[in-house]
Amino acid sequence: MRLTSRGAGLSVAAPVLLAVGFVFQYAQLTVVGTAAVAAVLFGFAYVWWRPRLTVTRAVDPDRVMRGESSTVTLTVGNSSRLRGATLIAHDRCGPATVPVPLLRLKAGGTTTATYPVPTDRRGVVEVGPLRVVRRDPLGLLTLARGYGGVSKVWVYPTVHHLTAVPTGIMRSLDGRVDKVPHGSITFDTLREYVVGDELRHVHWRTTARVGELMVREHLDTSLPRLVVLLDDRLSAYPDADRAHLSALFESACEAAASIVMAAFREELPVALRLAGGGFAAGKDTRAYLDLLAEATLRKTDELPATVAQLRTRRAGDTLVYLTGPGGVADLGRVGTLRAAYPSLVAGAFGTEDGEVPTALEGLRVLSPADGADFAAAWDGVGAW
Repeated sequence: MRLTSRGAGLSVAAPVLLAVGFVFQYAQLTVVGTAAVAAVLFGFAYVWWRPRLTVTRAVDPDRVMRGESSTVTLTVGNSSRLRGATLIAHDRCGPATVPVPLLRLKAGGTTTATYPVPTDRRGVVEVGPLRVVRRDPLGLLTLARGYGGVSKVWVYPTVHHLTAVPTGIMRSLDGRVDKVPHGSITFDTLREYVVGDELRHVHWRTTARVGELMVREHLDTSLPRLVVLLDDRLSAYPDADRAHLSALFESACEAAASIVMAAFREELPVALRLAGGGFAAGKDTRAYLDLLAEATLRKTDELPATVAQLRTRRAGDTLVYLTGPGGVADLGRVGTLRAAYPSLVAGAFGTEDGEVPTALEGLRVLSPADGADFAAAWDGVGAW
């Protein structure tokens, strides 16, 4: 609750008028002071009453690529018995606010507002809650309340088409890669039985313990497995501003999304990992793109621990490290993974060819300016 300038002036004048009226026995001033106090009390009672509003918000779609359109449809219903004559409402959409017409909302009526979501920047845009401000008829006090929940819109980074994908050393007759080191069909995990699974894959011991049919999921490790390591450390991107926004980091996110989508197009297993600890894997592209939309620059330096985990828990055979100019000094650390990953690729955004060390054995380094330049440099590699 907040006093307006008019309300503040009247609140100060009311006790002065009452005091002067009683001391000097001016009945007129006493009446005016009493009226001022009554007006302020009426304002408190008026704005304190909470109107019964129902808020329904629909976002279509809630996951879009950068630059694509997303629309919010907000429906507000007045389930109280009074007209919303003094209600002013704004819906929050990211950093902006959108006015919602409620001044003429009848009792039992509804109003609908439709507006676009800003998708010009990668990230997660929060929509809501609806902020309703109630003002008394005299304009003395205002009271703001929130209605409805918060919806989210995931804005994915731009995906650039990559024609080439690392495919190991040799393809077998069925088109699959078959000469990657350590290749074999091996146990991966247990999952619930679904119609169509072969009964010979049922793990009876686990089934007896949990009371549900559980089957063994196997993994063909002869297929090339890509691991994308995205550097989300603030120190790696010197162009970041106070809000931790960096054009080079946006380019690195675009490169990561492009590699992931290219791997899915070729039906190759891929894992995405952030230097700060985020991880995505599986058969649903939404998990990868959600992680990239939510990625932000962090002040912590967890790259050494992440590299150590990648060394002890080998997740694939091709590792792609994406970083900025500040991460060039750590290329040597990433190069120590050569024993675990036969193929190492690094993308150092915002660097020149002369700024990147070239004597790192087994590590191919690209120096793109942005996401589109990375796609061109990636496809320009003669052979993977």
